[in-house]
Amino acid sequence: MVRLLVLDGRGELTTAHVRAVARGAGVSVRTVWNWLAVARAEGRLTPVARPGTPVPDDLRVRLAVWGGNVAAVHRELAAEAAEAGHAVPSLRSLQRMVRRELSAGERAGLRTGEAGRRRYDVYGRRPPVFRNACWEGDHKRVPVRVDIEGHAGCPWVTWFVDVATKVIVGVAVTPHEPARDGVLASLRAGISTAGPYGPFGGLPAVVRVDRGKEFLCRTVTGALGVFAVPVHDLPAYKPYRKGTVEALNNAVEEMFLVSLPGYTRRARPMGAQPPDRAEDLLPFAGFVEALLGWVRWWNLEHRPAGLAEGLTPSAAWHADPTPLEVVPEEQLAFFALEDDGRVRKISTGGIRWRRRFYIAPWMAGHVGTPVRLRYLPHYDGQIEVFCADSPVRHLGTAYLAETATPEQRRELSAVRDAKARALRADLKAAERLRRTRYTATTTAAAPRPRRTVTGPQAEEELARAGAADLAARALPDLVPPREPPAGWVRPRSRSSPAAGAPATDERTATEPSSGS
Repeated sequence: MVRLLVLDGRGELTTAHVRAVARGAGVSVRTVWNWLAVARAEGRLTPVARPGTPVPDDLRVRLAVWGGNVAAVHRELAAEAAEAGHAVPSLRSLQRMVRRELSAGERAGLRTGEAGRRRYDVYGRRPPVFRNACWEGDHKRVPVRVDIEGHAGCPWVTWFVDVATKVIVGVAVTPHEPARDGVLASLRAGISTAGPYGPFGGLPAVVRVDRGKEFLCRTVTGALGVFAVPVHDLPAYKPYRKGTVEALNNAVEEMFLVSLPGYTRRARPMGAQPPDRAEDLLPFAGFVEALLGWVRWWNLEHRPAGLAEGLTPSAAWHADPTPLEVVPEEQLAFFALEDDGRVRKISTGGIRWRRRFYIAPWMAGHVGTPVRLRYLPHYDGQIEVFCADSPVRHLGTAYLAETATPEQRRELSAVRDAKARALRADLKAAERLRRTRYTATTTAAAPRPRRTVTGPQAEEELARAGAADLAARALPDLVPPREPPAGWVRPRSRSSPAAGAPATDERTATEPSSGS
């Protein structure tokens, strides 16, 4: 428009100029002539900005209550306005105001919460780094049911991935929710460069995790602190702060887990479908072997989109000239062990720890030697024995002297499960008695209990409850004493003697002497 005004001021403006501007702006010739008329009359070259109407705070609260449903909020406002006798904006006006003043992320947050709002955020990328500059670690519950000693369950995987090369450096699988032992085992596999974990490994500059207690426990931070590796705990509920391992969690499910038998999120036909039979599920060892095979495929053959030139993680690792800080294997031998903190002695029965005895052939001839113990967290099948005077001197491994057979452990587990089911049934029955359920109603009426109780039944149950409560609260000092034996001497009340009568010893007069 500035150019057209200049041409118009010099008297050189023609229809050809207007047509050229209309083609460039993608509007009609008439629209350009109208713009020029407004510019001549008002000197304005831009459209009139409509003043926005911010969404009031009380309206935002109503939108949050109704889950972002503008129509429901409008019905509520209209009902209140009808009682107060004032007008409200139309539904279309309210919808336009919400759409104009609230972003798509804010509207999604009102509907589905923080997870919905976060999908509309923009996230930057961290600058590229070298290998072992940062590792990211996480747990993932595997949505695949596997056979764990005759029971179907979903295992967990704990792994660490190198941010720069996308190499999975360490993996550990547990049949249940992992603890610090899973984290230590995965870190041990990641740091080691020897087989079968190598050649990827070495010491990272930093380890980035979320606020999981297993990653931030004293054992894990102390084990990494020995090698001067800091652990950065990220803010809670912000998975985008460790996007590399989160992308790996999604990739393993989409590329591998979905094809396994027992996958729990598989699309099924309409209607109730029974889960996969136990005999059709993978055994736990077979699942671990298949998962480790997929990890090898990821490192050696897959080409993630985040790597330049279509490299595999292994090729990107070997192409990086950054030197590795390799830890000798003898220093990693006891990386994941905790110290017992006490000095014990080897006896003729072995080493007593947690009311159990541990023995080993190397203990012969060492009875009376003071030792210190180290053990893997949450595993008491074996312990590592060190010299008490020199904690770095390893004497050997000791094993549990008496170990139950697999059949005994299965029978014990079955008995415990039966007791748990019985207790659960008792608690459910008690909950049904305690909770009063009412019939459904279609009118505004008082609730009616489903189960009708008669007056005598209520009085009988209240009497039983009162008796049981009094019996439970009875104290020993409230119980009256029993009658004394017949041979005991019992005191009698003294009556005042009559006037002039001599006072006599009532006991002497009424009770025989001890010698009679």
